[in-house]
Amino acid sequence: MLDNKELIEKIDGEEAQAVEAVPATPTVKKRRRKTLKEQLHFSNFLMLTVAGIINAFGVTVFLSPVKLYDSGISGTSMLLEQITPAWLSLSVFLILLNVPLFLYGMKKQGVPFTIYAIYAVAVYSITAWLIRDVLPIDVSIASPLAGEDLLLCALFGGLISGMGSGLAIRFGGAMDGIEVMAVVFAKKLGITVGTFVMMYNIVLYVICGFVIESWILPLYSIVTYMAALKTVDFIVEGIDRSKEAMIVTSCPDEVCAALSEAFEKGMTRIEARGGYSNAEKTIVYFVLNRFQVVKMRDIVHEIDPKAYITISEVADVFRANQGKA
Repeated sequence: MLDNKELIEKIDGEEAQAVEAVPATPTVKKRRRKTLKEQLHFSNFLMLTVAGIINAFGVTVFLSPVKLYDSGISGTSMLLEQITPAWLSLSVFLILLNVPLFLYGMKKQGVPFTIYAIYAVAVYSITAWLIRDVLPIDVSIASPLAGEDLLLCALFGGLISGMGSGLAIRFGGAMDGIEVMAVVFAKKLGITVGTFVMMYNIVLYVICGFVIESWILPLYSIVTYMAALKTVDFIVEGIDRSKEAMIVTSCPDEVCAALSEAFEKGMTRIEARGGYSNAEKTIVYFVLNRFQVVKMRDIVHEIDPKAYITISEVADVFRANQGKA
């Protein structure tokens, strides 16, 4: 018969052995959320400064002097400047209209984006004020570079302002609050973001036509909008987009070896099965440029004449190691 002390020691020993027998549950390491300071980068602010200056130069030197209209909130600000007292300038409307929209979309777009966007618009607004009211540049009657030529002003104004907007988007911000509204409301309306922005600009240019009782300037403003739109695409997605090849082949080892030797690039293999034949296939995913497409096709079909190849455009490529797919 064990006394109380011995019984307690025995129970404690059995419990200790039981605890040791149970394998330890591996702990899941939680990913630490970055602080706001860590999410904001000085290089982005630097490029957003450049973007704001470029955008202001395009608008104030080419568009505003000949009464052409930019797109989005910038164009709306230019129209309101024309029909309101003189103290309500373009710079004032840019801040008054854009900042509330950025703050409204902060929950969906995130705090870093909102800070970047407000900063870009602030630089745009301040630079526009400097060019028009401080620097010794006369932009009150005609463009100092293109004169009163509406086509030149529309094209170069759109190209330069589009360059500024594209840089702002590429480095985490935006130059116009209408883009934020498009992200927030386009899905609710059942349309794309691009369609929402286009519809807004069409309505804006129609209103401009009725306000100034002329359709020449709104029509030229459409040229500005199209030039800016294409420039934004070039800046954000690149002038020469990469291509992605999806190669369905029965000879993956030979195809991968030949492509790797020819282009000195890596690729990804995805195991698949034919939908009709039920035969085992391999999809080789390969990123290349447009000048390499023909050579790639010839190499693949020389090895596997029945290989199925599709080519698509890639907007951007993010990789850790140069030359690795």
